[in-house]
Amino acid sequence: MLKYQLAKRYLIGKKSTNAINIITGISVVGMSVGTAALIIILSVFNGFQDLLMQFFSNFNPEVKITPKVGKTFLPGDDVESYLREHPDIRAFSFTLEDLALFEYDDRIEIGTVKGVDANFKEVTDLEKVMREGRFVLSEEGGARAVLGAGMARKLQVNVRDQFTSLSVYMPDQRAGALDQPFRSSLIRTAGTFAVHHEADQEYVVVPIEFVRDLLAEPEAISGIEIAVREGATVSSLIRDLKELMGGDFDVLDRYQQDAAFYRIMQIEKWVSFAIISLTLILVAFNLVGALWMIVLEKKRDISILRAMGANNKFIKHIFLLSGLFIGLGGMVVGILIALVFYWLQVTVGLIPVPPGFVVDSYPISLRFLDFVVVAITVSAISILGSVWPAVKASGISVSLRTD
Repeated sequence: MLKYQLAKRYLIGKKSTNAINIITGISVVGMSVGTAALIIILSVFNGFQDLLMQFFSNFNPEVKITPKVGKTFLPGDDVESYLREHPDIRAFSFTLEDLALFEYDDRIEIGTVKGVDANFKEVTDLEKVMREGRFVLSEEGGARAVLGAGMARKLQVNVRDQFTSLSVYMPDQRAGALDQPFRSSLIRTAGTFAVHHEADQEYVVVPIEFVRDLLAEPEAISGIEIAVREGATVSSLIRDLKELMGGDFDVLDRYQQDAAFYRIMQIEKWVSFAIISLTLILVAFNLVGALWMIVLEKKRDISILRAMGANNKFIKHIFLLSGLFIGLGGMVVGILIALVFYWLQVTVGLIPVPPGFVVDSYPISLRFLDFVVVAITVSAISILGSVWPAVKASGISVSLRTD
């Protein structure tokens, strides 16, 4: 169409002064840097999110069932049979967890004791993130405890010391006013694990029978943790489980189990996106200046177009398209810069992280939706930056005098 050809010609055609080309180039560079920054920032947040969710997956199951009211419940034989026969369930584990007080060699901490059955290894990958010792919950006829690395550090637990046991205290629900308010038991430590800060600082994993004895609850559980068979749809399984368990239970996928953390990550990601977008808006002032100088230079062309019958809308669209072309040109260059940065970060670790972290360089992950959001944002800013020059251009009257 004619207006596209004119918009392109006004941008790349010969100018009467080199300043217009310089300002236009600055606008393109600004849009390029802003676009690249948007994509890189979003990709780095994606990388951290994927990395942390990978750590969570070593401790959190793919699906978890918990009661909405109260801490424990009795699963019933019908529930267990259903879980065993469901084609989408690879394995499931009954767990029982509650607050507890831990004492080790005169050091005391409060945390969560998590009792698990023998199927827990098939539901989670905790064995992959062991820092010390082994993931063993029963050995030589006795129960063993596996602690989060943070909890072990606070208690200064030495897993190689088999002469010092961990004391676990839990409230005695049946105790009267004059009775001992706590039930306690000793357990040896077998190892420590490291998944993420919250779990590391809080959890101690033990056999479920150990917790049941402390709580005097021989059959109760606080959750059912489920591993989904490969190729199965998690959302479909969750619908089936909600129908089975009824409205008194929550059936959560892996993200919902850490919904607060995931929400915070999303907020940080999009706040950073908004800050960079505001910077792009400032860059758009260069775009306004470049287009206005083009308008001033093309006043005679505008007059000719008016004499030929072009209306205000036609002329306005020419300069709106010119601004959009500047933005799109900068966006394409910015995307290429971001892709090169991504390749360098993945292959050679362009930006490393401080020693002691779980990875050597900043994690990064590209997502198609981010490219769509960035493209819409850059296009919108380019059009907004073009509105004022385009409106002014459409108001130029016919004047073909050459005095």
